[in-house]
Amino acid sequence: MLVACVGLCTPHFQPSADPEQIVAASVFADGAAAAVVTARADLTARHGGATLELDRFGTTLTREGEADMAWTIGDAGFEMTLSAEVPRIIGREIRGAVGDFLAGERPDRWAVHPGGRSVLDRVEAGLDPPPAALAPSRTVLREHGNMSSATILFILARMLDEPADADAARVAALAFGPGLTVESAMLTLRGGAGAEGAASVGAREAAAVGAGVGARGAAAVAAGTAAESRR
Repeated sequence: MLVACVGLCTPHFQPSADPEQIVAASVFADGAAAAVVTARADLTARHGGATLELDRFGTTLTREGEADMAWTIGDAGFEMTLSAEVPRIIGREIRGAVGDFLAGERPDRWAVHPGGRSVLDRVEAGLDPPPAALAPSRTVLREHGNMSSATILFILARMLDEPADADAARVAALAFGPGLTVESAMLTLRGGAGAEGAASVGAREAAAVGAGVGARGAAAVAAGTAAESRR
C-alpha cells in the first residue's frame, strides 16, 4: 500500500500584524512524501534495503492547550492559531503523555515532528533522549521547515539513509496536533540484510514501513517514492 502525505501550508498564509501569526507562518512550508507499507515477506525480500517495522501506535490528549493550537475558517480562508504557549505546554506534558506508551523502554533514536525549534528543545528537556537523538528532526526543520504531515516521513527517510547503530535500532516517533494531541509510534529500524534477512523481517505481523528521499525504483519496498519540499 502506498501512503502519501502532502502538506500545502503556503496557501493559508494570511497578512497579519500579530506577532504570533507571523511566527506561526514563518516555520511552515510545502512538502510531499510517500511510503510503501507492506506485511508481505516477498516484497520486503525484493527490496533488501533498510526498513522500518511498525510495532505500535498511541494517542494522548494533553490536559491543556485546546485554544493554543487550532485551525479555524475565517472570512479570508484558514486561520491558524499557534501560540507561544505551545512549546511550554509540550514541555510540561510530554513525559506524562508518552510515559505509558514507552513503558520504560529507552529508544535508540527519535523522530520528533519539528513544530519549531523551541518545541524540539522542550521535548529534549522533558524526555532526556540520547545525545544528538533529535539531530534528524532539527536538520529537516532547518532545511525544509514544518511541512505538516509530510515532515515525519522526511525524518524517517533520513534515518533510513544513515547506517544503523545496531541490527535492530528502536525508533520512537512523535507528532503534535490541535487539542493538543500527541501521536506516538514505536518502530524498529533494520538495515538491509539481503533477501533472507529481509524476508524474516517482512514475515512479522507488524508492517514494514519506510520513506525515502527521491525515487528508488518501482520495486523498492519500504522506500519512499517521493519526498520534495518548498519553502
